[in-house]
Amino acid sequence: MAIALGPPELLILLIIVLVLFGGAKLPKLARSLGQAQREFREGVNEEDKAAGDSSSSDSKSKDA
Repeated sequence: MAIALGPPELLILLIIVLVLFGGAKLPKLARSLGQAQREFREGVNEEDKAAGDSSSSDSKSKDA
């Protein structure tokens, strides 16, 4: 089941977040979310690279 969020729903969500966290904390919250997303992507890329390296070395050892 997919949840479709249109502009009205996103606006309501933004207002709720603004009320809960306040205007002063929003930049800090956005910065920490961006850092977490960047770290997650780096971890996924490292894991993909490690999986790609091990699979290519496995195929080389099978060929030999």
